[in-house]
Amino acid sequence: MRKTVSIGLAAGVLLAGTLLIVGPGWSENPESGALPYLDAERVAEGREIYEGYCASCHGANLEGEANWQSSDADGYLPAPPHDETGHTWHHDTALLTRIVREGTEAIVGGSYKSNMMGFGDVLSHTEIASVLGYIKSTWPAEIQDIHNEIDTRSLP
Repeated sequence: MRKTVSIGLAAGVLLAGTLLIVGPGWSENPESGALPYLDAERVAEGREIYEGYCASCHGANLEGEANWQSSDADGYLPAPPHDETGHTWHHDTALLTRIVREGTEAIVGGSYKSNMMGFGDVLSHTEIASVLGYIKSTWPAEIQDIHNEIDTRSLP
């Protein structure tokens, strides 16, 4: 009995120590619900990746394309903003990760048309988490809190 308690206590201390070292808002697996939006190094990495892969469509300042809620002549929706004026923060981290990894059409399905390709063969899970962490880091604290709540409700 004592050995079991000691092992359990040691595991708990190790986990708590790991959380203190790693810090809040970090997850190597972006589908776990946590994003590294409080980790300055990861946010900087995410910004660089965003600038290289995302800004050409979603805007250098995350502002999206004009008329992003209206389909163009070919039926495609322009790239939405990722700042607080868009709807990115309305979606949990797992869904956002899938959209980046697989592309919007693959996730939405049906007749939905999007120019958003999947980046799963281009970016690692860690890089996707960094990009999403960068985006989240730009939102006002109130919206970050709402997004954290959305993630909490969506976890199993």
